[in-house]
Amino acid sequence: MNVLYKYVRPRLGAMAAQFVVKFGGTVIELLLPWMLSVILDDLVPRSDTGDIARWGVAMIVCAALALAANVAANRMATRISRDITRELRHDLFAKTAGLSCAQEDAFTTPSLISRLSSDTYNVHQMVDRMQRLGIRAPILLLGGVAITFLLEPVLTLVLAATLPILGFIVWRVSSRGIKLYGAAQRQLDRLIRRAQESMTGIRVIQALSKSEYEKGRFDEANVGVVRSERRAAMLMNITSPCMNLLLNAGLTGVIVVGAYRVNSGLTGPGTIIAFMSYFTIILNALMMVSRLFVMYSKGVASARRIAEVMESPAQMQVEASEKKPGPYHVEFDNVSFSYGKRRDNLKNISFGLRRGQTLGIIGPTGSGKSTVLNLLLRFYDADSGSIRIDGCNVRSIPKEKLYTMFGVVFQNDFLYAGSIGENIDFGRGLDPEALEQAAHTAQAEFIASREGGMQAQLAPRGANLSGGQKQRLLLARAMAAKPEILLLDDSSSALDYKTDAALRRALAREFDGVTKIIVAQRVSSVRNADLILVLEEGQEVGCASHDELMRTCRSYREIAQIQMGEVG
Repeated sequence: MNVLYKYVRPRLGAMAAQFVVKFGGTVIELLLPWMLSVILDDLVPRSDTGDIARWGVAMIVCAALALAANVAANRMATRISRDITRELRHDLFAKTAGLSCAQEDAFTTPSLISRLSSDTYNVHQMVDRMQRLGIRAPILLLGGVAITFLLEPVLTLVLAATLPILGFIVWRVSSRGIKLYGAAQRQLDRLIRRAQESMTGIRVIQALSKSEYEKGRFDEANVGVVRSERRAAMLMNITSPCMNLLLNAGLTGVIVVGAYRVNSGLTGPGTIIAFMSYFTIILNALMMVSRLFVMYSKGVASARRIAEVMESPAQMQVEASEKKPGPYHVEFDNVSFSYGKRRDNLKNISFGLRRGQTLGIIGPTGSGKSTVLNLLLRFYDADSGSIRIDGCNVRSIPKEKLYTMFGVVFQNDFLYAGSIGENIDFGRGLDPEALEQAAHTAQAEFIASREGGMQAQLAPRGANLSGGQKQRLLLARAMAAKPEILLLDDSSSALDYKTDAALRRALAREFDGVTKIIVAQRVSSVRNADLILVLEEGQEVGCASHDELMRTCRSYREIAQIQMGEVG
């Protein structure tokens, strides 16, 4: 809740004004039954029509003032809660975007989506209802009890006997409800993950006729959400019948005791009618409190989930490190790394690249090829060893500066709905000539044949492009800003051999001074690299030129023989 207070604090003045307006409107509303009792007990017996009319007009004016004040206060509450939620969601998204890859792995993407959507909505509902019901309900409850005590102390004791029991039920139920709603939100994370997986792989699912299987998996997650929500709702719904039972029992007691007191002449019928009205107001106030605790339980559970993200420490801090001048532009020095901190995914990797040189990385699936790029980009920190760019440890380079050095094509990259030019530019404000040149170098000549050229529209995730066309656009995006280091992670796997060869020639010609690291499955994609790093199970089994590896590295030679028929 400390995280939420950060957003509430700047609006305490506006909330105080809203409180005053709401308080005034609610107090005026509480006066109406008392005014009615005065008319019935004092004015009607005297047949004073003038005073009755004046008091009637006063009741109408009070009702209008109460209505206006409550409407104004509710509008203020809506505006305050809207602004708080907007800022909270913005900052949560910014924090999510700045999480390290390790933190994102721990939270999981579906959970982060759930926190950004349903959890912020629950917080919004809580803040809004706390300003509305959280002010109105206690005033009606306590004010109603106070006025009834002044009107008829004996009857008030009948009512007061039920309040401690009701208070205990509400406290007990709400404390359990917070835990149950937290569990329900975790089940919702699972449901979102299932939906996200199915939507991403919809074509594969249809091609393999696994729609019914996926429906079953989704239904399993859906049933889990329903069960969790039902369990929480059933618990929270205990409060309403308990309140009704106790308050109706109290109301029956009031009528019985009131009848005896009217018969005995101890109180007037107008007082009993007013007392009944106040009793109804108190009943409604307690129902509001019941609903408020439901929203509070949801909101607190969601606020805690949001706080877990917002208060997560920044893991990728910029560290002080001495620059070590040397001949290498990019250098890995005895680097080891493990995702789970149990078994090394990379172990003792070392290589050095001079500016403008090319490193090819090849090896079986899961051997750690992409992990090398993740460490160079500092998506993760190495467990041991050092990674340097121009002699500076990557841990000492601010992220804003580090990322501008790179042009990257990831193995599972994305295109978004928009024009081709917007996808290549990616919000960087690059010169149109740079976009055209990058597309030419990436062999994306198909752009010219599409209606609109660079302005041609793409479907979400580039669904109206072939695999090879997508890869060429992604390559153009990586090259458009003229980076000093180019990282290509299996970026030409969908290209035919002719286009792949043309791309390699264009890279050598147009990016001669750029250091390049190419992760590939094809030997033909890396054979002309200055160095080729061969990985097996995270370990280096060879690092040399193509010709030397053909002589000295059995694993590389076997790959080359299978793919190209070469004999060392």
